[in-house]
Parts: sequence; C-alpha cells; structure tokens
Amino acid sequence: MLSAVVWRELRLAMRRPADALSSLAFFIMVGSLFPLALGPDSALLRQIAPGVVWVAALLAVLLGQHRLFESDYADGSLEQWALARSPLLLLVGLKVLAQWLVGVLPLLLATPLLGWQYGLEGDVIAVLLLSLALGTPSLCILAALGAALTLGLRGQLLLTLIVLPLSVPILIFGSHAVTQALQGLAATPSLNLLGACLCLALLAGPWAIAAALRLALE
Repeated sequence: MLSAVVWRELRLAMRRPADALSSLAFFIMVGSLFPLALGPDSALLRQIAPGVVWVAALLAVLLGQHRLFESDYADGSLEQWALARSPLLLLVGLKVLAQWLVGVLPLLLATPLLGWQYGLEGDVIAVLLLSLALGTPSLCILAALGAALTLGLRGQLLLTLIVLPLSVPILIFGSHAVTQALQGLAATPSLNLLGACLCLALLAGPWAIAAALRLALE
C-alpha cells in the first residue's frame, strides 16, 4: 500500500501534466520578470536574487496545495487510509514526498537558469540549490498541514494565512545562506539551520497532518 500511494500520485501527475508543470511555469515566470523589470544592473540583480528566488519557490509550492487532499477526501481514500494497517502519518508522508517529486524537483532543475539570469557564479548557484533542496521539503510539509487544516473549506486564503507565518524562518535562513555565499562568507550556519528545520518538520509534520485529517474525517 505504501508503494501504491507513491505510484498513484506519480501516475496522476503524468495524466495531468498541466497541473504538475504549473508550479514550474510560475516559478520561472516570477523569477524571470525581475531582471526584465530592473534592467541590466548586475550588482542590484545579484543583491536581490536570494530573496526573489526563495519567494518565488514558496509561492510555487503553495500554488494548488489547497487541493492536495480534496480528491482523496471526496472519493473516500482518506477513510481507507485511516483504517489501513499502515500508519496514517506514514501514508501522509509518502504523499507529501510524491508531491515534492512531482511539483518541486523540477523547480530545482530550473534554478541554475534563474541563477544565470541574475549573474550568480557557479559556487553561489550550488549554495542556492542546496538551500532549496533543504528548505522546500519543509515548505511542502507546512503546505500539506495547511491543506489538512482547511480540508473541506473553499478558497486558498486561509491556507496562505496559516503557512506564510510558519515559513518565514525557512525563507530567512535560505536567503541568508545565498547572501553569505555572495559575500564570500561561509553559508554553513544557515544551511545547518535549514537542516534543523527539515528535521523538525519531518518529525512533527506527519503527526500534525495525520491528526488534522482525522479531525476532518470525524
């Protein structure tokens, strides 16, 4: 059943490529508009690159996440998950992992292209990729928690209000790591903090999401 959950999400993404690639298109568009609007000032572009890329990644992760559990809730899959032998928190964790593979991994592949647009060097782009690889799973878990808490409610505003305040530390640590690399300083402390946030999200996130889904099923 655990492998079936992952393969089901991947097959659904292959059947609906527009939904799977919408986050990637949004990420590239937001990241590409700033160099076009601000002009060829390379120093300014390098200065704003960390914040712009991280905010674009956060908004791309939130795009469509309010529908993460809606189809499973409508067709009764969540009830089967709650009655299954496998723990609900493990099934939820695998679903979030599949969503990260489908919606966020392409963003990481496109990140070097955005980095070159902002005039970032190779070592800075490597730090940017590493920070996104450590931070985006935490953002996906937070978005899944917001989707579970707002399950059955219409609109995405409530989910955004829940997730954005919780994601502020991740945005700060991620952008600060890239800024440190731009200035020739060590980015390890900020990356370590991102890793700590990821460990905390992996430990507490699935429990909270499973509890929220059980409340929605009652």
